[in-house]
Amino acid sequence: MLTVGLDVGAESIKAVVLGDSGIAGYAVLEGQFELRKTCEEALSLALGRANASASDVSGLLSTGVGNKEAGYGDRAVTEVVADARGAVWLCPGARTAIDVGSEQARAIRCDGTGKVVSYGKNDKCAAGVGAFVEAMARALEIRIEDVGKLSLQSDRDISLDSNCVVFAETEVVSLIHARTSKADITRAIGDSIARRISSMVHRLGVEEQVIFFGGVAKNIGVVERLKHHLGKSIVVPEEPQIVTALGAALIARDQKGT
Repeated sequence: MLTVGLDVGAESIKAVVLGDSGIAGYAVLEGQFELRKTCEEALSLALGRANASASDVSGLLSTGVGNKEAGYGDRAVTEVVADARGAVWLCPGARTAIDVGSEQARAIRCDGTGKVVSYGKNDKCAAGVGAFVEAMARALEIRIEDVGKLSLQSDRDISLDSNCVVFAETEVVSLIHARTSKADITRAIGDSIARRISSMVHRLGVEEQVIFFGGVAKNIGVVERLKHHLGKSIVVPEEPQIVTALGAALIARDQKGT
């Protein structure tokens, strides 16, 4: 029996096909898209990788900020609940889960069964989430995937003080004009994000193990600075973008009683 989790995010759509022995297939589609059509494409791609078809699926749960607009799936589950379930399945010792995507950041305390104990979210400002990285990469005229790697070339501490993307971008432009190296600036960007995530996590209370996922977890610079600010080791899944969709697939399986 197969179940599917679909995470309809602001910048990407993720589909996970879950079989009896674990993840059978998954897909991540990014960029501008027509929601429902792209949901169908992601599902088709994930099923193809699982060597399965839609008729093999016994349950599908959707989640994500675009979930209602897409109107896809049997039922929906909140991102926080899906995050906790997917995080603990991937890392059974996880008790603090951090999900940072394009528009939102969440910190979740969970128990050993993958249930939510408590959680917190970032404020509405984009600082601390993926949109901040995208804006900073544009200001620096570098690829977003290079921001984290470039930051590792610096050991200089520079503070970005603004909580707002617009003002932070102005700070970055000023640093560029002052001939500050791009490595130093990208380190400052990663540190700015990590400090805000750390503040959110500390308000909940950090309990090990800590698992970090979402698109921003692919940025090694943020990961390293977050380790520093939390004072803890951090587990980053091999594919950090599919954890929420995985959680939805697991909950769909739970609801089928298997």
